[in-house]
This record gives sequence, C-alpha cells and structure tokens, in this order.
Amino acid sequence: MRRALLTCLLAATAVAVTAGPATAVPAEPALAAPTAAGPTLAGFTLPRPTGPHPVGTTELHLVQHGRADPWVPDQTRELMISVWYPAQRSPRSPVAGYLPPDLADHYAEHPPLGLPAGRVDWRGVQTQALTGAPVSGAGYPVVLYSPGVGVSRALGTVLVAELASRGYVVVTVDHTHETEVAFPGGRVEPTRVPFDQPDTDGQKSALLMDSRDQDIRFVLDQLTVLAAGGNPDAEQRRLPSGLGRALDMANVGMFGHSGGGVTTGRVMYADRRVDAGINMEGFLEFGNTRPENGVDRPILMMGARSHEQQPPLYGKPRTHLTDPSWATFWAHSTGWKLDLNVPDGRHYTFTDAQWFLPQLAGPLGIDNQATIGTVDPVRITAAERAYTAAFFDQHLKHRPQPLLTGPSACYPDVSVIR
Repeated sequence: MRRALLTCLLAATAVAVTAGPATAVPAEPALAAPTAAGPTLAGFTLPRPTGPHPVGTTELHLVQHGRADPWVPDQTRELMISVWYPAQRSPRSPVAGYLPPDLADHYAEHPPLGLPAGRVDWRGVQTQALTGAPVSGAGYPVVLYSPGVGVSRALGTVLVAELASRGYVVVTVDHTHETEVAFPGGRVEPTRVPFDQPDTDGQKSALLMDSRDQDIRFVLDQLTVLAAGGNPDAEQRRLPSGLGRALDMANVGMFGHSGGGVTTGRVMYADRRVDAGINMEGFLEFGNTRPENGVDRPILMMGARSHEQQPPLYGKPRTHLTDPSWATFWAHSTGWKLDLNVPDGRHYTFTDAQWFLPQLAGPLGIDNQATIGTVDPVRITAAERAYTAAFFDQHLKHRPQPLLTGPSACYPDVSVIR
C-alpha cells in the first residue's frame, strides 16, 4: 500500500514540478513585452519529460515518387515527419522550438483551436528536446503518431517527448494539405482539403482516410530504409549520429488522436508491421472505415465525454458501451484490449491543448471547457503519460504492467470500462 501511494505521489510530482504549483492550471509563463506593432503576446510552456533519457529530435522530408498528392494531383506526395529519440547530453545542440519558425509565423495570424489571431507567441514556445543531438544507445521500439484531421503533428509533443525519454523512437507525421505544413526552404504548404464543402456522398472523407493509410505505410517503408543505414531525407541533410541504429523495426507501435486514432486502427488492420496501437477519441465510423474489421493485436481505446456528435451519444462518455462504432470495433477485435475513459475531459484532452489552453485562458480571456473539459491538466497529463507508456512497455518491450489490469487510485480521472 505504501509503495502504491509513493508511486502515485511521484507521478503527480513529476508533472507538477515542471508546471509550477500543483494546482488545476499549469503555471502561466511571462507575457512577451508589448511592442509598438501590436498587443502583448501570450505564451506557454510544456512539461518536462519524466523518463531517464534526454530527448533529441530531427525532421525528415519524405517524397513518395510515383504517388500523386490526393489534394493537388499535379504534385508528388511529400510528407514532413519528426523523429524523437533518447539522446546524449549535447550542449552544442540547440533546443527545438515547438513549431518550425515558418509555421509559427503562420499560426500567429491563423492559429488553431479557434484561438484569436495575433495574440500568441508561437515562436517563443520551446520543447525540452535537443535538435540533432547524437542518439544514446540503440535498438529502441518505434512508435508512430498520427494527429487529428486538420491538426499539426506538433500537438502530440507532450506524450511524444515523454515516450522518447522512456526509451522509444517516436515518429510524428503531418498529413500534408490537411493542415499547414512547413517544408525546407521556407515553404509552407497550405490546407487544400475542402473542409468547407459538404461531404454528402462520403467521397471526401474516404479519400482523406485512404490517403492517411498510404502516408503511414510509406513512412514505415522509409523508416526501414533508415534502420538499414540509409538516409531517406529528400535533401540528404545530415542525420543525428546513431539514428538508424536506434530503430528496432521488429517492435512497432502507433497511436493517434481523433482521425489519427482511426488511422491507427486502419493501418493495424492492413499492415502487420504495426504490433500494437492506441486510439484516442477516434470516430470509427468516419470515412470508409469499417469498424467490423477490428484488429487481432493489442489495442487501447481512450475516450472522453462526447460533445462532437448528435444525440443519443452527445454528452455521454465515448466508450465501447455507448458509441456504436466503438462497440462494433471492440466486438471484432480479438487481441488484448482495454477501454479507458476520462469523463471530465473532452475531445482535445488527448493533445497538448489540455496543457497549454489553461495557460492561455487568462491572458486571452477564453473558455476552454468545450475543447478540453474541466479535468485537472496536471493530473490528466500524468495519467495519459502513464497509461501510454505502460501500454507500449507491455506490448513492445514485453514487460507486464500492473497499471493495465484495473482501476488505479493514482489516476482518479480515468475510468476503466468493462
């Protein structure tokens, strides 16, 4: 009993220490000084990863020759990915920004999540990762991350950096033209998916999901090249020392939020290179997704309280007992499975928005409840880190995790759905 209580205390303290006082709102960073050109800008900080490894990161530009872009057919499909990994301490390696500078400048005037334009200092936000630092060690399991539809890969940074600090190589993928993506040379590719047009026949959503599947499978191909000693970057930029040796492509997982969660299930069904996956709030009826396919490998379902769908699901926790698509997927999934729910969370609880929106709420005068709910951001960040790491530790590192066997007093905001 004492050991369990100590574990809970350490988990909460690890997040709270980097968040300021252990209150319901992470500590607000200082505001950027006002200038003659405009109002004071609000900023935010990210929690420090809790694992034993420093974290390194690098970007790769991938070009899929022979495949046309689904949204701009006269262009070849190209992707930007970030690779996060256990790193050596490297004083010469600069700290990575939260967003590439060109994308940060774009977000200043066209911010996500309904935030007001010109009010957030996106350029000033930093991660705790070191750009291009040498890799520490070799043979780490690989985990892919797919963001929600229309969302940048950056919004998974808190969980991604945490996994890297615990001994994983994590690869985040932007699905080009669903959202703005910064490419080398100062080029920012805009959103091209016609989200403002109706999708009455379902062709747009089907094309979107099919494209995502192809993106991830292509990334897997390129990671195999990287692990074999090649350099798949289109510009052949120098890779961090030891990066290829860091990848254990025999143990691959994937997780994603919303459309990224759906993509995880779809890729697992189609490609056996992915051994285990997490669906965070993915609507499994979206596009041409067939939840009756299920999966035969480990799957973790993580939901919140639904405010995105019509009655009777509206206002209810999204679980395999309430959401018909989740129920179908659950019934047809024959491998290890677990369903978790955050009743006081909302759709974006499983993204960095759960951490940074409370910091921006005061300076910007915004109400976050429809986006992230009322769950305590410090507690739920600790919980999401713990469950995500435990799942991959059990199914990629093959280390049994007691946390996955039932409810935990450490994480009272998370319900286990039986």
